Amino acid sequence: MRLETLLPLGKVDPGLRAPEISLDLGSIGRDARLLEEVGYHGMVVEETKDDPFVIMALAAQATTKLHLGTSVAIAFPRSPTITAMSAWTIQKLSRGRFTLGLGTQVKAHIERRYGLPWSPAGPWMREYVAAVRAIWDSWQNGTPLDVKGPHYNINLTVPLFNPGPIEHPDIPIHVAAVNSVMCRIAGEVADGIRVHPVCTPSYIEQVMLPAVRTGAERTGRSLEHSQMCMKPLVATAATEEELVPKVRDTRARISFYASTPQYRAAFDHLGLGDLADRLKLLSRAQRWEEMPQHINDEVLETFVTIGTYDTIAAKLTERFGKTITDCEFSIAVKDEADRERLRSLAVSIQSESLDRARRTISGT
Repeated sequence: MRLETLLPLGKVDPGLRAPEISLDLGSIGRDARLLEEVGYHGMVVEETKDDPFVIMALAAQATTKLHLGTSVAIAFPRSPTITAMSAWTIQKLSRGRFTLGLGTQVKAHIERRYGLPWSPAGPWMREYVAAVRAIWDSWQNGTPLDVKGPHYNINLTVPLFNPGPIEHPDIPIHVAAVNSVMCRIAGEVADGIRVHPVCTPSYIEQVMLPAVRTGAERTGRSLEHSQMCMKPLVATAATEEELVPKVRDTRARISFYASTPQYRAAFDHLGLGDLADRLKLLSRAQRWEEMPQHINDEVLETFVTIGTYDTIAAKLTERFGKTITDCEFSIAVKDEADRERLRSLAVSIQSESLDRARRTISGT
C-alpha cells in the first residue's frame, strides 16, 4: 500500500469530539517536506475548516515529489469551471502531482449550509465530472466547449479566461463513495474512489467493488490503474497505556458514523442495523456522550485497527492490503525519535505490493 496523510500529522477523524490539534497553516510547507523526506507517497486535505486548494498550493510550493490531492473537495457548491480552474492551477504548480478528489456532501448541508437546491447525487456527480473534463479538454486541446445537461449549460470560452495547455493535463479524479449507487458512478467516470472509514474490507470487496465494476463495464473503462484510497479508523500509540484514550475516542467516532443515515449500508452489511437505529435516535436527542457506550468490543474491533506503534503497520497491511491501494495514516512528530518512527512505519507499510489490491479491484 502507498501511504498518504492529512495534516496535522497524527490527525484522526473527529467523530463526536474536536481534534486534539488544529491545523496550523504556517506549518503546511514544513510538514509536507517532512513527509517527502521520510518517504510518504502523498499528502491529502479534506474540506472542513479550510480551503483545500489553498493548502494544496502551500504543499505544492514546498515539495518536489510528494503527490497531492483533495480528500475531498465538495463539488456541487462550486461551478465545474471554478473547480477545473483550481485543479488546473495546482497541477501547474505541482508539475503533475495533483489528484482532484470530489465529494457530494449530504442533502441537509447542500441545502442549509451551501444554500443550493438538492438533486440526486449520483447523476449530478456523473454530469459534474464530465463537465470538468470537458473544460480541461477545451483548454488543453482547443476542443469546442459544449456541456449540456440537467444541471449545467457551459459553452462559453474566450482567450482572456482560457489558461491554455499545461505540461501535465491528465489530472486524475477520485470520487468519495459509500453506497453502491455512487460506487457505480465512480466506476463509470472516475479514476479512483475515496472510501469512507466505516467501510470494512468485506464491505469494500462484496458491495462496493462489484458496483464499481458494473459502472466501468457500462462505459467500457478499464480498472487496471484504478485506486481505492481510504483513511481507516485507527487507534495507535507508543504504549498500551497511551492507547487507552485512543480506543475510547474511536468508540465515539463509530457511534457518530453509525447514527448517520448516509452510512447505514455499511452497518446493515454486518447486521448492525438495529445498532444504527438506536444511535440515530440518541443523536437526534443530542445525547452524544451516551452513544459510545453502545459500541461493544466486537463492533469496535470490526471497524478499528488497534495497536501500538510496533504492531500497527503489520495490522494495517493484513487488514487492508487486499483491498486498498492508498492508505491515510500518520503519527504525530514531536521530536527526532518520532520522525524516525514515522519513517520506519512508512517503509514497512509501503513494502506491501499493490498487486493484491489491483487484482481485487479488477476482479481477476
